[in-house]
Amino acid sequence: MARIVVAGAGAVGASIAYHLALLGARDVVLADRAEIASGATGKAMGGVRQQFSTQQEVTLVRESLRLFRELGAPLFEEVGYLFFATTEDGLRRLQERAELQRGFGVPVEEVDPSGVQGLRTDDVLGAVVCREDGVAEPAEVTRELVRRAAARGVEVCEHTDARGLPCDVLVIACGAASPELFPQLPIRPLCRQLVEVGPVAGLPVDMPMVIEDEAGFHFRRRGDTLRLAMTEPRPRWTDTEEVDDALVEDWRARLAHRYPPAAVAPVVRAWAGLYDMTPDAHPVIGWVTTASTRPVVSPATASCNHPRSAAPSPRSCSSSLPRST
Repeated sequence: MARIVVAGAGAVGASIAYHLALLGARDVVLADRAEIASGATGKAMGGVRQQFSTQQEVTLVRESLRLFRELGAPLFEEVGYLFFATTEDGLRRLQERAELQRGFGVPVEEVDPSGVQGLRTDDVLGAVVCREDGVAEPAEVTRELVRRAAARGVEVCEHTDARGLPCDVLVIACGAASPELFPQLPIRPLCRQLVEVGPVAGLPVDMPMVIEDEAGFHFRRRGDTLRLAMTEPRPRWTDTEEVDDALVEDWRARLAHRYPPAAVAPVVRAWAGLYDMTPDAHPVIGWVTTASTRPVVSPATASCNHPRSAAPSPRSCSSSLPRST
């Protein structure tokens, strides 16, 4: 019987362990040197979207949607992802990307953004939405996957370094820390941050994830608060998780413009996390060589949404691992 150790109990590691159990693997260990969802997963935005620009990304997310729909509320809410443009160039890009996504089978449609209660749209030239997209609770989703995996026989070991466990196959799903287990992985950490403001009265329960296409500023509802994020003007290539207060104030000003009901909402909290970035910002999935006697597979590291998004469902990776001998 092949013994598989999955290093990292974040969204990706938990999903892999769960799908291995579904596929019949009978000797699987999920290990984390801290606790379940204690890394970047617990700091994520929680977006689930199909609106990507490559067939591979769209396929992965569409596979994942089956799981999210099964989980349902409150772990996943199908409220949609709304992208809008405020310039002619932005609108052209938005329409071209939407046409490409429709070719991949994504149900993207043009929409009047004024239908989102409270959203300022007088400067908006056009918008698109995929109503099958939505928002999730990454840490809670991860804990549910771990619960299901454990119920199917997966051994869960918190406060445990996977490198110290005997195994036939080591699966690396440690995000930005993955090179600690296999230094040849082309991954480097990128610090990004999130801000939560509130309470905001009257937030519509069906508010979609709202994204300004040109600037990348976006926000979602979480209870009576709004969670904010944005691509930063200067990338922070560091493993230091630190909040930039100047960005916090910039985002609050952007929110006041775009969603006036939240103009005076105080900051509830601000926090930082790490992306695990590869040279092309796409996941590393596959077998890697090692000097040890055990094969190593690096699955779905450097998912370019992390730490904004929820868990993928990497069945293709799981199905390639040995389940018995």
